[in-house]
Amino acid sequence: MKYHGKKAVVYFSTTGTGAAVNVANLSSWSLNFATDKAETTSFGETNKTYVQGLKDVSGDFQGFFDDVTTAALFTAADSADGIKAYLYVSSDAATRYFYGPAWIDASISVPVGGAVTISGTIAANGSWGFKLS
Repeated sequence: MKYHGKKAVVYFSTTGTGAAVNVANLSSWSLNFATDKAETTSFGETNKTYVQGLKDVSGDFQGFFDDVTTAALFTAADSADGIKAYLYVSSDAATRYFYGPAWIDASISVPVGGAVTISGTIAANGSWGFKLS
C-alpha cells in the first residue's frame, strides 16, 4: 500500500523515560539510516571496496509554532537523557513506524512576512528500529 504524507504523525517524549506524545503542527519529517563505511581497496582491484560500520540514524522535522504544544519540543531538546521518538508514515498505518531513543535540537524562525515555524534535527541516542508491516 502507498501512503500520502498528509497523515504522518510524530511522537516525542520530553525525557528519556517519559511518555511520548503527539508533536502537533509538524508538516514534514525525514530519517536517514546511513552507515559508516571504511575503504578496503587493495592493489589490483577493479573498483573500490568497503566494509560497513555502525548505523548513523539522523533526521529532521519541520512545522509551525503553536502556543500550547511547542514548549514541549524545546523541553525535549533540553533533556539531559534524550527522548523517545516514534515517527509514523500515516495515522492510518499504526504498525508502520520508526522508533528509537534520540537527541533532538529545536529551532524557531519568525519572519516578518510569513508564518512562525519550528524545525529541528534528530540524532540516535541508542539502537533504532522500524516496523513496516
